[in-house]
Amino acid sequence: MNDELLARIAAALERLSPPPAPSADPLAHPAYVWRDGALQAARSFAPLPLDLLEGVDAQRTALLGNMRRLAAGLPAHDVLLWGARGTGKSALVKSSVGAVQGEGGDLALVEIAGDALANLPALFATLADVPRSFALFIDDLGFAEPSEAPRLLRSILEGGAEARPGNARLHVTANRRHIVPRDLAEQDNAINPRDVADDKLALADRFGLSLGFHVVDQPTYVAIVEGYARTYCLTLDPAEAIAWATQRGGRSGRVAWQYVVELAGRQGKTL
Repeated sequence: MNDELLARIAAALERLSPPPAPSADPLAHPAYVWRDGALQAARSFAPLPLDLLEGVDAQRTALLGNMRRLAAGLPAHDVLLWGARGTGKSALVKSSVGAVQGEGGDLALVEIAGDALANLPALFATLADVPRSFALFIDDLGFAEPSEAPRLLRSILEGGAEARPGNARLHVTANRRHIVPRDLAEQDNAINPRDVADDKLALADRFGLSLGFHVVDQPTYVAIVEGYARTYCLTLDPAEAIAWATQRGGRSGRVAWQYVVELAGRQGKTL
């Protein structure tokens, strides 16, 4: 086999399996995505102003205080944000990072896909020696059974051999308070049902800060919409906003924002 043929084969293999993209500068951007084993700068990071998030005052105070400590290099918790869909969990994480950055805090967001937990040690190695703090964000986490992923995450949270470095803390959103679904049949058939239950609950217990989010009532929903309307100079009919939520089967911050997008489009305004 001659050298030219070997070179062609090598080139073909490189095209089939290209080398991983180089990581973006971890000091240069406000937000990143951890993808294919590399940090990639987020295309845009424009979180909502923190004061637009209504009905989550206690959660906002707790999360913002924790992030400020993280940005200052002080001890800070890993955070679990759990509860009903569309109640502002993800928005609060991003807006809190944006607020800390606006105060001058050197804190960056790193978004991580839920199926990339096995690659977290590589991310930790990338960030460990960077003179900056990082809010690691895993959105809408859930596990299919059976899976070793919950045990891997537990090991990371409790400070095992591959624990996250001191300048990074996990911020995880989930619809379930305990993240891992509880199989009552499995518990009924176990030799020691309490052991099964404890194993299911153990992951959530590893988060130092757990914040619950619940379905908003009608006055809070209207207040959310009114806050958006004031900010973006929109003309609002509260009765129409309520009807919009009714048609969608529930009230939430997400539904409020969807209504505001509709309203802005109709009124020729930009958001």
